[in-house]
Amino acid sequence: MITTDFRLPLYSRHLFSVKQYHQMIKNGILSENDRLELIRGELIKMSPIGTKHAAFVNRLNRIFNNKLKEQVLVSVQNPIELNDSSEPQPDIVLLKPHPNDYEQQRPTVKDILLIVEVSDTTLKYDQMIKLPLYAENKITEVWIIALQENSIEVYQNPTTEGYDLIQRYRPGDTLSILSFSNILFTVNEIFCLAQFS
Repeated sequence: MITTDFRLPLYSRHLFSVKQYHQMIKNGILSENDRLELIRGELIKMSPIGTKHAAFVNRLNRIFNNKLKEQVLVSVQNPIELNDSSEPQPDIVLLKPHPNDYEQQRPTVKDILLIVEVSDTTLKYDQMIKLPLYAENKITEVWIIALQENSIEVYQNPTTEGYDLIQRYRPGDTLSILSFSNILFTVNEIFCLAQFS
C-alpha cells in the first residue's frame, strides 16, 4: 500500500526585506499613502487615527518643538529603518538634527534619541510587538502614552530580552528624556490636565 503524506501548512507567509518593501512602493504595488509598516518582514496594516490620538500627537509635536527647539528634529508618523526587515512608523521620533532633514535616507538607530507611541486601542500591540523590536535594535528610550490609563510608560536600557528600566508616570508626575535630562515635562501638560494645587 502506497500512501503519500501531503502535509501543507495552514497558511504560508512571505516575508519582505526593507529593500523589497521600497521596491513595491517604487513600482506602484503599494502607495506611500497606504497605512502600512514593515515589522519583522511582515506588512502590518496600521489602525485608523482617531481624533484623540491625533490631538495627542499634535500636542507632543508642539511641546517637543517648544522645549527642545533646534536640538532635535521632531518626526511625526514617519518611517524609521531599524534593520533589514523592519521599518515601523512610530507616532513621534526625536531625531538628531541632520543637514538635509533625512531627505536622502531614512533615519536609522544611530539617529534616534526617543520613540513615542501614542496608544489608545493599540496598547497591547505596542507593548508586545513593537517594544521588543525597539529593544532588540538598541533604541535607548521609548515612551508609550497609554491614553485610557492617563499614564506614560518610559522604557530605558535596552537588552536582547527587553528593557531593564521601566517606569510609569501619572498625573502630577514630572519626567525628562534621557538625552535631555535637564528639560522637564509633566504628565499634566501632555494630557492637557489642570495642574494640581
